[in-house]
Amino acid sequence: MTMTVTLADGRKVSALGQGSWHLGQGRRPREVEERAMRDGLDLGLTLVDTAEMYGNGLSESHIGRALAGRRDEAFLVSKVLPSNATRAGIRAACDASLRRLGVDRLDLYLLHWRESRTDLAEVVDTFGELQASGKIAAWGVSNFDVDDMEALFRVPGGDRCAANQVLYNLGSRGIEFALLPWCARHGVAVMAYTPMGSGRLARHPALAQVARARGATPAAVALAALLRRGVIAIPESGDPAHVADNARALGLALSAEEVRVLDAAFPPPERKHPLDIL
Repeated sequence: MTMTVTLADGRKVSALGQGSWHLGQGRRPREVEERAMRDGLDLGLTLVDTAEMYGNGLSESHIGRALAGRRDEAFLVSKVLPSNATRAGIRAACDASLRRLGVDRLDLYLLHWRESRTDLAEVVDTFGELQASGKIAAWGVSNFDVDDMEALFRVPGGDRCAANQVLYNLGSRGIEFALLPWCARHGVAVMAYTPMGSGRLARHPALAQVARARGATPAAVALAALLRRGVIAIPESGDPAHVADNARALGLALSAEEVRVLDAAFPPPERKHPLDIL
């Protein structure tokens, strides 16, 4: 089963992708992590997310090796650090990411987070230049709350933002009150990082209850709960078995009763919360 999210430019991307925060940094044998990523492509997890920050480029190099010969099967996302968020800094960072990944373009390029000194107008202009040169197909942001998004949209061209990647999982549902509806109204796709709460959610009894009844796993249930919200989830895994488990969420449609069970265990927000960030 394939689930997709449509970006503002009309491109459809996999609703379930692959994160890479700790990949390529010695946690597992390199060949195991590379096989896991290729298995993910085979299973439809074709959106691959990384960043120059992850392992100081090691994650991007890992992805470059894993996707060798299969670049066109993947929707590649990377991020630039706010410390590099000047015209010259963004250009140099993008070129470095492309070299490490061994590709000539990114499908989506994000500002990793916003600092007080970040000049959003300069960022937007530079992202536009990278688009015009063919180095990136679209751009977006990460860790932006509603006030940040509103500031971005006040900048000329800021409304071309394609996506906002934020922390979102059943244990951290704050974006559902204000940010998720705001992005939906403005055509900005939401990407959920750490969608399984760094593994903690897999041990929760409510998830175990739903998983047992469905013959699924808690991880698949946790991911399915987010996918029904129309977001893109990017769980990280360098283990082929875990990737296969994640992919099962694509075929898991939760019933109304199952949603009620999860809402009782993980109450949705009733007011605006500060944005959770890792």
